[in-house]
Amino acid sequence: MIISIPPDNDDLFGSSNDELDRTVDASEVEVRAITVPMTLHGQRLDRALAQMVPEFSRSYLQQLIEQGDALMDGRVVTKVSSKVRLGHLLEVTLRATPQSQAFVPEAMPIEVVYEDAHLRVINKPAGLVVHPAPGNWRGTLLNGLLALDPLAADVPRAGIVHRLDKDTSGLMVVARTRQTMDALVHQIAAREVHRQYLALAHKPWTGPSSLKIEAPIGRDPANRLRMAVVDLSYQSGKTAATTFRLLDQNGLGCLVHCTLHTGRTHQIRVHMAHVGHPLVADAVYGGSQTAGMARQALHAWRLAFAHPITGQSIDLTSALPADMAQALSVWGLSYNASPP
Repeated sequence: MIISIPPDNDDLFGSSNDELDRTVDASEVEVRAITVPMTLHGQRLDRALAQMVPEFSRSYLQQLIEQGDALMDGRVVTKVSSKVRLGHLLEVTLRATPQSQAFVPEAMPIEVVYEDAHLRVINKPAGLVVHPAPGNWRGTLLNGLLALDPLAADVPRAGIVHRLDKDTSGLMVVARTRQTMDALVHQIAAREVHRQYLALAHKPWTGPSSLKIEAPIGRDPANRLRMAVVDLSYQSGKTAATTFRLLDQNGLGCLVHCTLHTGRTHQIRVHMAHVGHPLVADAVYGGSQTAGMARQALHAWRLAFAHPITGQSIDLTSALPADMAQALSVWGLSYNASPP
């Protein structure tokens, strides 16, 4: 059954606009220079600088341009849309920010479930932040990837092409080369990377055992720290679709298999709460801690895609983590690990 929820009448990555306001020490500066190659010929200046300086967000670089910190062949250029040409010498003056200082290697255990010269698939534990951000500039998966593979420093965001929430566990693919990263980003945008999750939710399941929810997601107008199903006629947001399949249930709650068709921020959590089944321990969307779960009961269980370089079929699964397995036992629910 498909339910398309009309309005009532985020993957991949966002940018911060306030990095200049968080300058650590204005005396720590670096002038980054590059001669424009053919691959950047005709690009906007801000886009070209984003290729030169991947550790800074494009919005930060735009601010640097507008305040006169970018030169083209020795001349100050303050228009972000200025076109660069083959052979131009671009120079930008960079000042240290928490974001730039976050891109340092930090050794940490990383479970690698697949690896070749082009990519890795890792099994992320709950509690690990994927990418540096305000409040979590260090100790992230990105820092661990930089320590695991020195070549990761040559790939934007250390090859991270999609994220899992801090308290969501499970499989992620990480690129090891720029060519692989670009190809994976294209595959994700084209919905050719298949991501399936297991979720433990409150209340007995209602309705058909297989349910597709199509409901747009945007910032909750009542709480900007949350996402919500929104009316695109009146609010900003993006279309979102998730298929849910009931695996087991009882009077306490339900175990649900979730397939993402889009990759919006908190998509499964929002859609599950919207249909009356907030995830266990997901306090942001109405869940509560029970059955021993202290974090949202969501696990990225299966990841399947065609290898972007070799064409090989990659189809991997991750065992249910101990806390979710224990919660199922407490609730008396069963789980069959066979792919659907």
